[in-house]
Amino acid sequence: MQSKVLFEHGAHRWVMFARDPEKPEKIIDTNQYMIVNRDQAMLLDPGGIELFSAMLGCVVKEVPIEHITHLFASHQDPDIISSLGLWDKALPSSTLHSPWLWESFIRHFGMESIQFSPIKDEGGKILLSGLEIQFIPAHYMHSSGNFSVYDPEAKVLMSGDIGAAMDTQDAPFFVRDFNQHIPKMEYFHRRWMPSNKAKHDWIERVSRLDIDMMCPQHGGIFKGDDIRRFLDWLDTLDVGIAVK
Repeated sequence: MQSKVLFEHGAHRWVMFARDPEKPEKIIDTNQYMIVNRDQAMLLDPGGIELFSAMLGCVVKEVPIEHITHLFASHQDPDIISSLGLWDKALPSSTLHSPWLWESFIRHFGMESIQFSPIKDEGGKILLSGLEIQFIPAHYMHSSGNFSVYDPEAKVLMSGDIGAAMDTQDAPFFVRDFNQHIPKMEYFHRRWMPSNKAKHDWIERVSRLDIDMMCPQHGGIFKGDDIRRFLDWLDTLDVGIAVK
């Protein structure tokens, strides 16, 4: 698995873990992220159980294991949080932040030592060694209980499955040509996002944020003007196509 520092200012960093060449062929490629601030770190959508050993090996090269005090799961899907039972053994003093709606589902992955901190529907925030991290409601995008993560100091939005693209294993970390990127996103968003009303609500919320990077759970990261291009494209896209 590859790791890449996306943002760094003093003791504040965003790190991406992705493009694992040893990933099983039929397992979807995922992006995992970590926010580091001084002596605390938070893993965002830390991945499926099959990625745990690769993730752990990469993470401990970036921070001491005891610095990982928080985890975040945007929703309940196995590709982002089925590794929880193993993290539970590695990080017994950590706290998992996730939608309140999914607690009883997520516990099926195994959680005996990690504490569960439910995120209310309206969102919330935590402090990471004094750094404010915000949970932005993204309900029905595509899960009925779902959140994005925003770091106002780094100006980074971790958008989860919003902005996801089905890309190749050797694809670049960043979107290089937005128009060529659209076919990699279109069917996923039209099928997996069920509600145009929910879509417009999320777009309205994030349009008020100052964002330099939008980091999805699959595919390339959006930077600069491509963030607005994505929001405009998504705004006009008709979703929920399985319902005729």
